[in-house]
Amino acid sequence: MRNVLFCLLLLISACSEVPPEINPRMDGMQDPGDTATVDVQERQVLIEEFTGVRCVNCPAGAAAIERLMEQHEGRIIAVSIHAGFFARPYQETSRYDFRTNAGNSLQSYLGEPLGYPTAVVNRRRFEGEPDLQLGQSLWPGYVQQELARPPRLYLDMDVNYNAVSRNLDVTVQLSVAEDIPEEEIRLSLALTEDGIADAQLTPEGEKPDYLHNHVLRDMITPFDGTPLETPLTSGENRSQRFSYQLPEAWQTERCHLVAFVHLAGEQKEVLQAIERGLVN
Repeated sequence: MRNVLFCLLLLISACSEVPPEINPRMDGMQDPGDTATVDVQERQVLIEEFTGVRCVNCPAGAAAIERLMEQHEGRIIAVSIHAGFFARPYQETSRYDFRTNAGNSLQSYLGEPLGYPTAVVNRRRFEGEPDLQLGQSLWPGYVQQELARPPRLYLDMDVNYNAVSRNLDVTVQLSVAEDIPEEEIRLSLALTEDGIADAQLTPEGEKPDYLHNHVLRDMITPFDGTPLETPLTSGENRSQRFSYQLPEAWQTERCHLVAFVHLAGEQKEVLQAIERGLVN
């Protein structure tokens, strides 16, 4: 039955639009040095979707990501990055401009898409693929492949938000499961928002109240992450604290924090990710 479902997912094709111009689960966050037999954190997969309000095919891409999140409940973390030609807001009908400096930088950092919808899965360049950007039809297979890989480290996150001052304090904790000898390792922390009603082009025309989810609002770290002291050694525990002031317009009950540890340089692979709501 699993093979049948997998094949059906692979048959869901993305209509690639050619531009005019080219809830994680923590199952016993244990000290990796502890030999007791307990469940450990499952692998989470980060999908960074590149999208835009003028992209007619992007609602289909967003729906495909939601299906993946339902199929692999609690193990897929999505970030929707509005950047590039199709992300320009409508002058008359858009209430928001979802573009950010961080999103523009990420588009250059992860590779300029040639068509939409497109996404980067765990920032991994898969065998046979020319770059990190992947068309919609490829997402299910590569997500399944990434889910099968055990995490090299575990993450936890302590979130403290003051509703009066709108000040946010976040502590990200790392617990290293195996020696990680790579020299360039970084920690990134993103802030996203769900349920934003605004204009979006769809196959049926422009929809003024389309619900945009997983929208990248900002990066709390630099867009390419904060460098970690390396190497990381099995059994080692670390923590890093961040502070941030939320703009008044953001709906805090719909905001999420996404933390992930990844390689830097030529290899950008995400080692593990975690997502937490801003408020419980």
